[in-house]
Amino acid sequence: MLEAIGLSRQDEMVYDALVRRTRATLTELVHDCHLPVAGARRALRTLVDLGLATRSAGRPVRYVAVSPDSGLEAVLREREAGLHDVRLHIRTLMKMYRAGARFAHPGELIEVVSGRDEVNHRWVQMQQNTSAQMRGFDRPPYAAPQGHTESNHVELALLKRGVKYRVIYDKSALELPGWLEDVTTGMRHGEQARIAADLPMKLAISDDRLAMLPLMRPGDEALTASYLIHPSPLLDALVALFEATWTRSVPVQHTGPATQELSEEEARLLTLLAAGATDQAAGRVLGWSERTVQRHVTKLMRRVGARTRFQIAMEATRRGWI
Repeated sequence: MLEAIGLSRQDEMVYDALVRRTRATLTELVHDCHLPVAGARRALRTLVDLGLATRSAGRPVRYVAVSPDSGLEAVLREREAGLHDVRLHIRTLMKMYRAGARFAHPGELIEVVSGRDEVNHRWVQMQQNTSAQMRGFDRPPYAAPQGHTESNHVELALLKRGVKYRVIYDKSALELPGWLEDVTTGMRHGEQARIAADLPMKLAISDDRLAMLPLMRPGDEALTASYLIHPSPLLDALVALFEATWTRSVPVQHTGPATQELSEEEARLLTLLAAGATDQAAGRVLGWSERTVQRHVTKLMRRVGARTRFQIAMEATRRGWI
């Protein structure tokens, strides 16, 4: 348990025994822990050095446990301060690395990854190595066979860990089976989603250090190759492109669960309307005809006293539906 603060298993055994006794001699601790004298003595020296125990004067020498709440907290603060310094040093090293890597080896700034399995593997690896945020353009087709029929479990785990996800979906993705459920699940966990028309490409950016740019050729029905872009002016340009597109895109508003005022189907329809889906696209997702979609939209207008779809969204927001 205490290995994270620098104690070995043997150190922790001696510390636990000392805490139970509050004060003890070397001989008593050797007996309690069934350790050789040399091993117990080394552990006690470590505990004294870390401020978790003190050594009394007199004979026989007794070791006194420092109160764990103050002793361990002091060690934790020291470790945290050290980690903070390491993080600051990492930033300095990264600046040096980027400055040296941007032009020193131009041929190594772009990798080509081939094969659906390898593309999927590098995509998962790229996400798992992200520390702050993932940004991306999402549009069909997909390397993963399931597409949007099931959630990105790597994303959900990273969102729980505090990694930010900002994703811009191409309007064509709205009509894919499972898209609404998938995006709704992500947004419930913290994903920020927006919609744009005619995204120029698929794109994923991990922090500011790596981008994945899928390689699509005319007529391709599946994604089988990608470029990996390392720190370079090209990566800077892709980051700038994402941020400019994000600013112009329409936020996807997530509706709450069905209520007495709103059925589950109406909640799903509101999410699609807020995302900018056409009647035709909404109908495909919901399994309705365009006429059925229009009928439900009309009912929503009457219920909230709206004359336009924009007014529906405004009133739904006011009522806490989205």
